[in-house]
Amino acid sequence: MNYLKKYPLSILIIGIILFLSFFNPPDTPLNEVTNIDKVLHFLMYFGFCVVLWFEYFRSHEQAKASRLIPWAIIAPIVFSGLIEIGQQTLTPTRAADWWDFLFNTLGCLVAALFSQTVTRRILRR
Repeated sequence: MNYLKKYPLSILIIGIILFLSFFNPPDTPLNEVTNIDKVLHFLMYFGFCVVLWFEYFRSHEQAKASRLIPWAIIAPIVFSGLIEIGQQTLTPTRAADWWDFLFNTLGCLVAALFSQTVTRRILRR
């Protein structure tokens, strides 16, 4: 229950990512834009990780790298990989894509750099 109080937005975003990862999206004009899904993967995981870092910094006086690295960097990347495997094995309409995993990972890593500098400073004010 403590996690629900400290990380409500992060938990909500996890649910949204799970939904978006396993439903069959309709065809839209955006499907014609080359690599738009890679941009969306990057932004989705960037946003998720920034929110995760924000909620961590907001709820803890001292940031501990020993807690941030596994939970705010490694866990979202592993989560992303598990979703890709799940798409391949659990759905008939979705497939695992290493490029999606790469852009998810890049989103997490850029969010970590962004959060270390920008998010932390914003919350100190």
